[in-house]
Amino acid sequence: MRVGAFILAAQFPGQGQGEALHRAVRSAVVAEEAGLDAVWLAEHHFVPYGVCPNAVTLAALLLGRTRRIGVGTAVSVLPTQHPVALGESAALLHLTSEGRFTLGVGRGGPWVDLEVFGSGLAAYDHGFPESLDLLLRWLREPRVGAQGERYAFREVAVVPRPDQALIDPDEPGTGPPGPPVVVACTSPSSVRMAAARGLPMLLGMHCGDEEKAEMIALWRAAAREAGRDPEEIAAAEHVSAGVVQIADAREAATETLMKAMPGWLRQGLGAHVTVDGRYRSMRDPLAYTELLCGLHPVGPPQWCADRLAATSERTGITRFALLVEGSGDLAATEENVRRLGTEVLPQLV
Repeated sequence: MRVGAFILAAQFPGQGQGEALHRAVRSAVVAEEAGLDAVWLAEHHFVPYGVCPNAVTLAALLLGRTRRIGVGTAVSVLPTQHPVALGESAALLHLTSEGRFTLGVGRGGPWVDLEVFGSGLAAYDHGFPESLDLLLRWLREPRVGAQGERYAFREVAVVPRPDQALIDPDEPGTGPPGPPVVVACTSPSSVRMAAARGLPMLLGMHCGDEEKAEMIALWRAAAREAGRDPEEIAAAEHVSAGVVQIADAREAATETLMKAMPGWLRQGLGAHVTVDGRYRSMRDPLAYTELLCGLHPVGPPQWCADRLAATSERTGITRFALLVEGSGDLAATEENVRRLGTEVLPQLV
């Protein structure tokens, strides 16, 4: 089982943005020290829900600060970025980190971001498949041109090419063919889209085990319908997002999150503005925090290990990205990460 830390660079009430980013960087460094498999970085614009506006940029910093741990984006929002520019960045990080980078992409939301970056609502409503396919071609082919609805350009060389990794300096070209790509999936249509391309899913923290199992079953069926190789289907490593908070008693772990997370959620989620004025209902912060505490490993180390094992057994998922900063406190977050690595991971096979 591969367990990583999910880092949003969350700005809790009363905190500055620099404080949130410092906690994010420290969490990643401690995650490597604690033996975690990876850190996953979220990306948001103009809201205190998360103050990292470019997950790839933060990933580059953390890859330079660490030596072993994987670093992934969860996610880079594709409708607000040019897929070629994102592909170039992903290839660069893949090559220079010796294969430690994973590119997670998602559709995002109908936020004002689309107006600010000039991509427009169409990029969100129906442009994601075109952007994703262009990104994948950039990561897999030596030369790429485009004649799509949104992107049209003459064929150009892919530089740097992801398949040129030098894992062994004495054997050029022996590295992995390119960075792994995962897709955030929240609906049946996004599941089918990822499956048709053979891309593993990143499943949200609001989903329970039953819903995640249903989404994986749908992914497998859609992948078979698309003619994907059975071995490829069986080997797909989907990622489950969640929350983790470790304490000596369940009540103490739950109390920590219930004190801190509702205020952050109310402030952060409430700051989202839609690009076209459409109404978007916001989850009740208290109820949502209670839901997360019930779904995920929140409690003593043994309880957390058992909860992760149960999710894995019910869904088949073996990779986890767990939000570690739910307390909003730097020292408490570092302790949470260390306990995850030293007290929970050893109990997982």
